Formats: sequence, structure tokens, C-alpha cells
Amino acid sequence: MRTGISIEVGSSALLRLEGIVGDRCAAQKHVWRAAIILLSAAGVGTHEIMRQTGKSKTCVWRWQERFMEEGVDGLLRDKTRPPRIPPLPPDVAERVVALTMTDPPVEATHWTASMMAAAVGISETAVRRIWRSHGLQPYRYRQFKLSSDPNFVSKLRDVVGLYVDPLAHAIVLSVDEKSQIQALDRTQPGLPMKKGRLGTMTHDDKRNGTTTLFAALNVLDGTVIGRNMQRHRHQEFIRFLNVISAQVPADKAVHVILDNYAVHKHPKVRAWLHRHKQFVFHFTPTSSSWLNAVEGFFAKLARRQLKRGVFHSLVDLQATINRFVAETNNNPKPFTWTADPDNIIAAVKRGDQALEANSKLVE
Repeated sequence: MRTGISIEVGSSALLRLEGIVGDRCAAQKHVWRAAIILLSAAGVGTHEIMRQTGKSKTCVWRWQERFMEEGVDGLLRDKTRPPRIPPLPPDVAERVVALTMTDPPVEATHWTASMMAAAVGISETAVRRIWRSHGLQPYRYRQFKLSSDPNFVSKLRDVVGLYVDPLAHAIVLSVDEKSQIQALDRTQPGLPMKKGRLGTMTHDDKRNGTTTLFAALNVLDGTVIGRNMQRHRHQEFIRFLNVISAQVPADKAVHVILDNYAVHKHPKVRAWLHRHKQFVFHFTPTSSSWLNAVEGFFAKLARRQLKRGVFHSLVDLQATINRFVAETNNNPKPFTWTADPDNIIAAVKRGDQALEANSKLVE
């Protein structure tokens, strides 16, 4: 059993220890270690030190011994402990990384941790650690679609120009339709969320019909014109254009941003546009509907209402959509474009070059 211990603290060490204890920004572990030494130097017994610092007897003894061996610096440093498992040789990590870049030798689209562990002869935990340290995630992928529009650059600059520098005394509308919105009801009622338990919802559903939402987002003030319709043909699109025409000032030009859906270029739509000189259509590049600002409104609608919504009828669904449009118009937020079009053009060029280089390797 350990007997009494005597600790002598020099004047310089005493000043450092008192400074640590009095420093409000010091790490707490350093504070209580310094307190143990100050109490010990004052002749306070071990049990009293334990009571005042809230530490165990072995902890008090450990830091007393550390101070006697290494001084104040020893209190500020944690001794490193050797890992329980010896590190893997560098060539093992290199082999895992190299194999991850290749196709797996079995009928699978990508490597899994268990497959890689069996192939290399290490644990799954080691595989995941190597993947994490090298930024590899073979179980994930990013979707993309490069536009093949020969006029991509000019169309991009045209649309972005309307966002960042709209024409004076003009209205800029981002228009599109969200088709086939299903009125999904659940086959059984779910349970609400409570502490310690998620809300529940049946995995199957009952379908009560579909609707199509035509929407026009005013990018200057953030308001939305929306209409629910049963179908999304050119007839319904012309009806929606008439709704827009009735709600915008007659003395202002209306610049409409659209994607390349065939309905938007139907001959009867072009005839309507010819009769309404107030309207000007601006089409996004092909495969670039992300450039249309109203897509953000649709995403918010799906995220907040549609994804987890329960609709007992088609009327119920349409009423929910109408309430969401009204709520958006009660607190509208102007659309702000932040991306540099030059960066987008450069990224598309890099994508084209990468695809071309990869196709040559495949050949």
C-alpha cells in the first residue's frame, strides 16, 4: 500500500500551476491536474484531494507521480498508448485502393466491405478505415446528364441573364409542370411520433388518382401562379398561359423560361405566342431543366407535403397543393441566382473531355 507522499513545488512551477487553475480558457483536464498538485503541495491528504477534485485515488497518485517525474509540462501532455491492433503494412492499403478502382470478380456492380475483406484477407473494419482515409465510397454514386445542345452556352447565358439582370419594366416567369402527382392514401393508419419512437407509415398505399400542377414562379418577387389540371397536353398548357396572361399587367413584357418539353413547342402554343406579343419564350438547354428556377419550388412542395402526405382523395391532394401555393405567396422570397455561368461552362467542358477520354480507354 502506498504511504504518504511529499511534493515540493518551486516558485516558477507554482506560478504556472496557479495560472492554469485561474485560466477560464484552460482545458478542464489541465485544471484539475494542476489542482491536485497544488493541494498536494499544501499538505492536503489524498482523500481530501479526491473529495475536492472528484477524482479516484489512483488518478490522484498518477498525476502526482507524473509531476515529480516531468514537472508542469507532464501535466499538460497525455501519454500516447500503443494501438491494440498493429497497423497494416502500406502495401495492403495500396492493394485495397487499387482493387476498389476495378470491377469486382463476382456478379456485383461494386465492391462491398465483406467482398474486399475476403479478397485481401483483412477485417471489414480495416477495409472501411482504408476507404475512409482515401475518400473512397464504392457503394455510392452521383448522377449526371451532360447537355448535348449545340447552343448550350448561348442559352445558358440568356437564362442566367434574366435571373441576375432582368430587363427593366419586365416580368420574368419560370414556368413548368409537375405531372403525375399521385393522391396516395395508406392502407392502414400510422402511429404518430413520440419520444423514443419514430412515426410509422405503411409501406403500401392506395391510389386515388393523379393531378398535374402547372406553376409559374416570378423570380423577381417569389410569388407563384399555380393551377391543378388533370392532364399535361398542349391544351392544358395554353389554358395555363391564359391564366398567366390574365394576372400580369398588360403593359409589361413577360419573359417566360421553359424547358424543352414537346408541349411547350407545340404548333398551337406557337400560334398562341404569336397572338400575344407581350410574351417572350426563353428555352433552357436540352437536359438542363435544373436551370429552371421553378424546379426549386417543386422540390420544396415534394419535400414538405407530397413525400409523406396522406391524401384520401384527389380533391384532398389538390387542396393541399393550393394551400402550399397560397402559403408561398403569403411569404414570398425572390429567387437569387448565385452560380457563375463561366464555372458551369467549364464544368460541362471537363465532363465532355472526361467522357471522351473514358470512351477511348474502353475502345
